[in-house]
Amino acid sequence: MKKTPIVVFSVAVLSFLSTNTFACTGAIVGKDASVDGSIMIARNEDFGTNNWSKYMLFHPAQNNSAAEWVLGNGLTVPMPASFLAYSAMPDWDANISDSQSKFYEERGINEFNVAISATTSAEVNKAAEKADPLVKDGIIEAIIPSLILAQAKTAKEGVALLGQYVEKYGAGEGNSLYIADITGAWLFEIGSGHHWIAVRVPDDSYAMIANGLRVHGVDLNSKDVMHSKDLVAFVKKHKLLKNVDPKSFNFAKAFGVIGDAYNIDREWLGQKMLTPSLKQKTGLQQYPLFLKPDHKLSVRDIDKLLSATFKGTELEGIAKRPMRVERQLETHVIQLRANMPKEFQGVIWQSFGVLSESVLVPVYNTLREYPLAYTRGTDTYSDDSAYWQFRSLTALATADQGKYLPFLSTMWDKHESKLYSDMQSLDPSLKALYKTDKAAAIKMASDYSYDQLQNMLDIATQYRFKMMTDLTKSTEKKYSAEEFKKIMSL
Repeated sequence: MKKTPIVVFSVAVLSFLSTNTFACTGAIVGKDASVDGSIMIARNEDFGTNNWSKYMLFHPAQNNSAAEWVLGNGLTVPMPASFLAYSAMPDWDANISDSQSKFYEERGINEFNVAISATTSAEVNKAAEKADPLVKDGIIEAIIPSLILAQAKTAKEGVALLGQYVEKYGAGEGNSLYIADITGAWLFEIGSGHHWIAVRVPDDSYAMIANGLRVHGVDLNSKDVMHSKDLVAFVKKHKLLKNVDPKSFNFAKAFGVIGDAYNIDREWLGQKMLTPSLKQKTGLQQYPLFLKPDHKLSVRDIDKLLSATFKGTELEGIAKRPMRVERQLETHVIQLRANMPKEFQGVIWQSFGVLSESVLVPVYNTLREYPLAYTRGTDTYSDDSAYWQFRSLTALATADQGKYLPFLSTMWDKHESKLYSDMQSLDPSLKALYKTDKAAAIKMASDYSYDQLQNMLDIATQYRFKMMTDLTKSTEKKYSAEEFKKIMSL
């Protein structure tokens, strides 16, 4: 989900966007559920408006002086002694809210291969919010990646650290987010001002996440579950559940809003796509938290998942909120691969604009500088912005969706297939070179990522030119052969 920073917009605009804030769709895949043994965390970043550029950024490691750290939303915490290096994807106006551009960074991987995707927003129910109100200037989506990626050396450490921040400073909104490293992935949920829960996704399973809290049926005493202090006592005291079972705890029901078609329809669709052997009714209050896929999953499977609509299903023409929406800003699939040298364990497959009309480009975590077009752009169209080049393709396609949307999907699918094939060949080469020349291997990975970002941008520009040319032709008046001959003779 994206919420709009108050410093940028008027109250009137914020009021409009509040009806569109519950956005984003995500998925987490355990290592034994993927084709290559990688852990994946993935998400569409959606917004309430299309005109909102994103850019790519790398924060180098740094040492800090003893001071207070003022985050972009005004939250103030003790300054860590140092910041870890990490990649990020801020909003175009991040430096307006935070001079270090650490605002709405959305996703990234740090130097210890800890990855975060934040967030899929979730509504807090009235009873929970009354019992433990959300906190102004508390922990929110806009600051979570910056706060945790700069400090956590393991995913579990990141979970614990974020939990400590929520309990001490409070949360400003309900959220689901994903924290992972090469050992496992965690689904972390914030349900009220100071209560949270995190569950490690089983290695052989996946989680499908929309915009409602999802955690239910978990054993609070399990080593794979972490949560806020006195969680059970709090739920009992405020009667947030009729029956409180610590061995099968329903965090989502206690703190969230379950059964909302806006969310459960996507959960149903995602599980239908990845586990079609399981026949589930539509409209259930809650769908399974974790499922095993019918076949092991690849990046391309997650691409299809996050591009999906309800076409061809029981909910076609009924469900209102698919995964694919035109107000999509970017999509990322983060892979963490334990079988690779440390420098190559993290890869972010990144797209700009609407995923179904764009391409996921693999970016190794070794990349420190990006093609210039990926580092610029505002909320106004410009030719020099990568975001706008990709996003404009969907805008142009709306002129004739039946013609241009299939064209874009087919063409990008070919390029993505090539990128996927290239990666399967490149990884062994990197491993082999790493043994003899570590610096050369790192340079090879970085150069490949840089080149593919540039290549796909060039192709996007070419597609825009072709579509504009074709659209212009389509507006021409149709003359008879005699009229055309006369015109051309003038």
